[in-house]
Amino acid sequence: MQVVSIINQKGGVGKTTSVASIGAALAEAGHRVLLVDLDPQAHLSISFDRMPEPGDPSLYSLLTAGHSFEDVMQPTSLEGLWIAPTNLDLSGAESELANEIGRETLLRDALEKLARADAPPDIVLLDCPPSLGTLSLNALVGSDFVIVPLQAEFFALQGMAQLMDVLERVKRRLNPSIELLGILVGLYTSQRNLSREVVEELRSHFGELVFPVHVRVNVRLAEAPSHGLTIFEYAPESGAAEDFRAIGAMVAERLGLVATPQAAAEQSEPEPPAAEDAAPVPAPEPEPEPATEMQEQHAE
Repeated sequence: MQVVSIINQKGGVGKTTSVASIGAALAEAGHRVLLVDLDPQAHLSISFDRMPEPGDPSLYSLLTAGHSFEDVMQPTSLEGLWIAPTNLDLSGAESELANEIGRETLLRDALEKLARADAPPDIVLLDCPPSLGTLSLNALVGSDFVIVPLQAEFFALQGMAQLMDVLERVKRRLNPSIELLGILVGLYTSQRNLSREVVEELRSHFGELVFPVHVRVNVRLAEAPSHGLTIFEYAPESGAAEDFRAIGAMVAERLGLVATPQAAAEQSEPEPPAAEDAAPVPAPEPEPEPATEMQEQHAE
C-alpha cells in the first residue's frame, strides 16, 4: 500500500478535483484505491455524496476518537474506489489536537493499521487542506509521496518555495522516506503565453517531475461533482477525462503499480469487431437445381 498526499497550501488549485480524478483513473485501471478527505471543507466527501452526519464515523473521529479506516471507509459508485469522508467537525481538530502528544503521527498510525488488513488498498490518496497546519503535517508524515497541483498562472509559483521548504523539513525530521512524485499543472490553455511560460519555469526547476500531460480547461470537469460523479462517469469522452486517464497511468508507472490480473486481462482482451468490421462471410453458392429448372422452363 502506497500513500500519496496531494497538497498545496494555496486554495483553488484543483487538489480535490485531482484526488477524485486520479483516484477514479487508477480504479478504472484495476487498482484498489482509497480517497481520504483531510480538508474540513469536505468538498471531496460532498462531491461523492458521502458526507457523514455529525457523530458518524469520519476522518474527525478517526483522528480524535480512535476509529479505524475500516470504520470510516465507504464505497463509491465506481468499482474499486472507496472514500474515507469527513464533515465540518474536522475544522475543530487543529485546536483539539494542539496538546496531543504525537499528534503528527495519528494518521500514520491509522494507515499502518490499514496496511495490515486482509485486503488493503493499492494506493491511498490524501486530499489535504489549503494550509500547512496539523492536518497537512499528518498527511506528510503518513505519506510515501507528494503530488503538487497548481494552476498555470503566475501566482501559482509563489508558494512553491515555502511548500518545498516544509517538505524538506518533514523529510529531515519526521519522514525520511517521503519524496516528490510530481507536479500537476491544471487550468492549462496552450493558446495562452502565460500557461506555456509557467510550465517552462517549472521544468527549469523540477525537470521531469512536472507531468508532461496538463489538465486543460474543461467545463465538464467542473460540472461532474454537482452530479456526484467522477469525470469518467459524467463525461468519459471529454478532454478532461483523457487528460486524467493519462495522468493516472503516469502515476501508476511512477509508483510501480501493477493492475490486477483480471483487470489486465479485461484491458488486453480485444473487443468483438463491429458488424461492419467483421470478417466477410462467403455467400452461399446458389442452388443449381432451381436455376436449372428455370432454364428448362425458359427453354420450353
